[in-house]
Amino acid sequence: MAAAKKAVLGPLVGAVDQGTSSTRFLVFNSKTAELLSHHQVEIKQEFPREGWVEQDPKEILQSVYECIEKTCEKLGQLNIDISNIKAIGVSNQRETTVVWDKLTGEPLYNAVVWLDLRTQSTVENLSKRIPGNNNFVKSKTGLPLSTYFSAVKLRWLLDNVRKVQRAVEEDRALFGTIDSWLIWSLTGGANGGVHCTDVTNASRTMLFNIHSLEWDKELCEFFEIPMKILPNVRSSSEIYGLMKISHSLKAGALEGVPISGCLGDQSAALVGQMCFQDGQAKNTYGTGCFLLCNTGRKCVFSEHGLLTTVAYKLGRDKPVYYALEGSVAIAGAVIRWLRDNLGIIKTSEEIEKLAKEVGTSYGCYFVPAFSGLYAPYWEPSARGIICGLTQFTNKCHIAFAALEAVCFQTREILDAMNRDCGIPLSHLQVDGGMTNNKILMQLQADILYIPVVKPSMPETTALGAAMAAGAAEGVGVWSLEPEDLSAVTMERFEPQINAEESEIRYSTWKKAVMKSVGWVTTQSSESGDPSIFCSLPLGFFIVSSMVMLIGARYISGQLLFKLDNFIS
Repeated sequence: MAAAKKAVLGPLVGAVDQGTSSTRFLVFNSKTAELLSHHQVEIKQEFPREGWVEQDPKEILQSVYECIEKTCEKLGQLNIDISNIKAIGVSNQRETTVVWDKLTGEPLYNAVVWLDLRTQSTVENLSKRIPGNNNFVKSKTGLPLSTYFSAVKLRWLLDNVRKVQRAVEEDRALFGTIDSWLIWSLTGGANGGVHCTDVTNASRTMLFNIHSLEWDKELCEFFEIPMKILPNVRSSSEIYGLMKISHSLKAGALEGVPISGCLGDQSAALVGQMCFQDGQAKNTYGTGCFLLCNTGRKCVFSEHGLLTTVAYKLGRDKPVYYALEGSVAIAGAVIRWLRDNLGIIKTSEEIEKLAKEVGTSYGCYFVPAFSGLYAPYWEPSARGIICGLTQFTNKCHIAFAALEAVCFQTREILDAMNRDCGIPLSHLQVDGGMTNNKILMQLQADILYIPVVKPSMPETTALGAAMAAGAAEGVGVWSLEPEDLSAVTMERFEPQINAEESEIRYSTWKKAVMKSVGWVTTQSSESGDPSIFCSLPLGFFIVSSMVMLIGARYISGQLLFKLDNFIS
């Protein structure tokens, strides 16, 4: 029997999309931007102490190999020739910090994730050394001094992990964000791997000067970071190295394919949404929620709690573009928390069904400040609360309140963006896994009181990485000229409530946010030892509220409040 004829689709481009919750490998047709196949693997998060968030770098790398292998298998089943994959791009969770041994390729500690809070006292001590009239850290990096960024995580590793200290002393240590770890590993690792990063990821370390586009000597001295361990900084679109699959995988067919695109996930989504013009913005709903607005070739510094960051630099000789960013720590992570910690859903998709059953939170508000509050507050003392509970509240209302929380947090950063830019957005372009939830999208339109516009193919983060890779000099299979960019089919959600109701709900949310502030002291967040009434986990307050309500009704002889409302 004759072998099935391979489909001819022209040049293909692959994209590794390594996020906080999962890893994916996706393959696109470079001429039509059509997604042909993909595979996804969920990634474990470890919480060794309160406020600490870690991941295993080897598990992350293994998940990339697995996704590449499975996607290639699926393409084979579709009779698509994987030798047509001409380039690979990398998109990644930003700020997450890895230090590894360049001789063995072994990580020297777990990856310290962007959400991690262990460095709060380090941040407070460093902030005392910055003159009030000369915040050189913010003016050079565009970032506030925060646990969020890589410099303080790296400082913690250098101070607390003997294996890291010894490797630095012996000139064996390499530092990188997840993109650097993956590119080094995929291009040979200890056998000639390329140690590099791109300008978008470098701009999230708090060690990078966003004006000169170089590692900054003054910043490295301030954080006491040895510059010899830092990766080389490259543009977001150029050939960094070639794939070397030392792993025993069928993905060996990609041996020699150039890795030629690299963007932090939010910059990748900005490119994938084709926000190439000054003033264009997008909001990505992933583990966190990130609103970016392209400000063109000029750095715009926020007066309202937003970050200034590098948007992209699509070629060695191309200009750098900047963005204003509103960062929300917890979005999709709140759904995972309801699934894994409370068990009120078995799969993330069930949240939409629960919320639909009630269509309202019935006065219940959920502030998921698990890692403090990011933009526009930058308040590390905040912790998660659920308030407005009554006997009537059940798990469906909690589910609805969790979705509303994502939308309210987006409203806060959109308001800040509008004040900074001076011209309010007339609509919001959205992407990310959570945008498949139609209730969430409608809620978002209602709470913002502007239309929400979603592309029919929501994988814009991976698409952006693929576009950068395919457009790189020496690859040239993807044109970024405006006339060549594929038209994208959009789904539109219009506001369905009146403006007054939208404002009432938003003002009540703001009251709830104020109640979440001031729970944690530095000692408790650093040490991981809970202190009474300042760092007890959110679940404690939920259970306490239930117990008090149950007790009150029992005393009056009417035990009407049922724990089943939450856990059945």
